[in-house]
Amino acid sequence: MRFECQPGCTECCRQQGFVYLSEADLVRAAKFVGMSVAAFERKYVYRTRNRMRLRVPRRAHCHFLHDGGCGIHPAKPAQCRIFPFWPELVNSPRAWAKTAGYCPGIGMGRLIQIKSAQAQAEEMRQEHPKLYR
Repeated sequence: MRFECQPGCTECCRQQGFVYLSEADLVRAAKFVGMSVAAFERKYVYRTRNRMRLRVPRRAHCHFLHDGGCGIHPAKPAQCRIFPFWPELVNSPRAWAKTAGYCPGIGMGRLIQIKSAQAQAEEMRQEHPKLYR
């Protein structure tokens, strides 16, 4: 597998779907933007009994996606940080190839050892066990 995030690219952020959060993601993002966890959650998070995700704004893909990229890049959620090494992509050559259709970084850069990709996929499973039962 080859992958290298391309400068200025935000295609992964522009895909339809949700950004799920762990409690650690919530705390890290709130601290980064200088808000209390409760205030950040009220403004940016939708929580159900089982999951927590970023709210999707009406006219944008993400509250934190700006022209220059991710506004919370140093504190971005694990789901964003780990992309494209999600379990469902690492374990499926077909899904990996499909993702390459919108992600220009797939197939670029240095060769990624499969064990490294699998370790990141496992981190995603650990961060979001309810998504990967």
